[in-house]
Amino acid sequence: MLGTLFALVLAGAGPASAHATLESTDPRQNSVVATAPQAVTLTFSETVSLSGDSVRVLDPAGKAVDTGNPAHADGRGDTARVGLRSGIANGTYTVAWRAVSEDSHPVGGAFTFSVGAPSDTSVSATALQGADADGLVAALYGTGRTVAYAAFALLAGVAGFVLVCWPAGAARRPVQRLLMTGWTALLASTVAVLMLRGPYERGSGLGKALDLSLVRATLDERIGTALAARLLLLAAGGIFLSLLVGQLGQPHRTAAAPDGEEARGPADQDDDEAAELRELEQRAAERPLRDARLGLGVAGLVLSVALAATWVGADHASVGIQVWLALPFGVLHLIAMALWLGGLAALLVALREGVGAEVVERFSKVAFGSVAALVVTGVYQSWRGLGSWGALTGTEYGRLLLVKTGCVAAMLGVAWVSRGRLARLRSAPAEAAEVERAEVPEPVGAPALSEDPVRQAQLDRQRAARASAGRDRALTPTRAGLRRSVLVEALVAVAVLVVTTMLTNSPPGRVAGAVTAAGSAAPAGGSAAAPQTEPGRTVELKLPYDTKGRTPNAKGTATVSVNPAGTGPNEVKLALDGADGKPVDVPEVQLAFTLPDRDLGPLPVTLTPEGTGRWGGTAQLPLAGTWVVSVQIRSSDIDQTTPTQQFKVG
Repeated sequence: MLGTLFALVLAGAGPASAHATLESTDPRQNSVVATAPQAVTLTFSETVSLSGDSVRVLDPAGKAVDTGNPAHADGRGDTARVGLRSGIANGTYTVAWRAVSEDSHPVGGAFTFSVGAPSDTSVSATALQGADADGLVAALYGTGRTVAYAAFALLAGVAGFVLVCWPAGAARRPVQRLLMTGWTALLASTVAVLMLRGPYERGSGLGKALDLSLVRATLDERIGTALAARLLLLAAGGIFLSLLVGQLGQPHRTAAAPDGEEARGPADQDDDEAAELRELEQRAAERPLRDARLGLGVAGLVLSVALAATWVGADHASVGIQVWLALPFGVLHLIAMALWLGGLAALLVALREGVGAEVVERFSKVAFGSVAALVVTGVYQSWRGLGSWGALTGTEYGRLLLVKTGCVAAMLGVAWVSRGRLARLRSAPAEAAEVERAEVPEPVGAPALSEDPVRQAQLDRQRAARASAGRDRALTPTRAGLRRSVLVEALVAVAVLVVTTMLTNSPPGRVAGAVTAAGSAAPAGGSAAAPQTEPGRTVELKLPYDTKGRTPNAKGTATVSVNPAGTGPNEVKLALDGADGKPVDVPEVQLAFTLPDRDLGPLPVTLTPEGTGRWGGTAQLPLAGTWVVSVQIRSSDIDQTTPTQQFKVG
């Protein structure tokens, strides 16, 4: 049934966006214009945020010819325009751009255009320094986001476990430590992400993390507002935790038997009025606890929804199609994840503390509801992010989604084992009951500290034995087995959180397809620069490929020829030959060049068919360096691969 639902929603996919894509430029990429333009305009698929150096235009000598401070053209948020200085000479110009998409993810790229006629170009490394990505900052930023997800799951999940399944757990120190760990980790990770956001967006080093101007700029963005709101909510969360422990962590009185009840005869003990009176007294004694749980439950739910919204409101769900539905589904997905994964951590502690089968049974019901919510919201988010079956294997987003699905399936398998052990626990009344903590009194007359080191060591061992007596009695074979399976679930949950963070940082499959389509679109409004080939200067690159399909064109060799393999326009030839050495055609093939050291690219090449398995085109390579050529080959509707190879230019 789940597979059928997944197929239906994928089949009905429509256009969407998340992670802005560059849809068009003026002047157009690789075009040659007769006269120098007054400005360069970029149009994106969604609203973008700009900084003072978001768009740079460099002449053939590497000098900046833009006027700086790009702005939105005509007030449209999905554009970026920067003016050009007057009197620029003929030649090839490089445009390097970097912006922040509406879903808070930084995007960047570069392209070239020529005035009058194409020319060689040499752009210095410092000219594109602002586009360089810092690996350390990116790693720390991703780690901070992962820790934030885990901390939210721990905080919300443990609080939910206490309120719904085990109110008495609020008085246990291990549970209190879990709550404080979640709150502290979420606070620290939020501050870290806020400080690292500026360097992460602009590609600068770790030293810029303390730059207050970058912090102020981050706070002006959507994600900065969300992070600031999260910090304020955590302040309210601290008050909530103090009330939770203060209200539920205190002993509550129970109704005592009426005076003289022991002296009554059996007939009086069974009297209906007396039984009703005792029941009313019991309800009155428990009412403060019920009222406290209800009030704290409502407050905790509101706080959890607000915290979850600080992620959902600044991520993929906030842009694209059906935002009105994606936002509440995103919040529900996060809360269900927290109740399941954070509840597992609380359950580990509860089993160690000797809770009865009734508590485990309550959590089993909560976990079932959480999984059901995760399935429904997860299927919807997958449809919204993928758009097609091919994106499952043809994009990074799709492959990460498959990994996450596998991890969740593994968790469900282990949960099934845990459910079986819970059934065995319920079937053994002696083990199902809650294990009371042992209260062994101190020996009469035993001093708190002894002058004899040997005697002091003996006293310490006795105290440690008394402290662990209850826990040791709680770990019966059935309980120990249940605890081990829950521990495995929790470990797999960590992997799920890591993959979830990677998913939020990856462009959805729909967006990857939009980038591909934009790259393969032929330029209009100007002619492509004509390359000047030179005999003996051809670089031939052979890229073996295997799409893992079953068609004859699924495996072979892609041969890319570049002439003259220098800066400026280059003639590019692409040949696809099957395993038998004969030319083969494929439904789709795309070729692009990237210069990783300068964060340039990908620069797509418009390919023109020249026969079976043969294509030609022109590539503008503006800088000398070690370039990477990538050939995306699709041999069928679902089989695709992208081999790459390096080569030097200049």
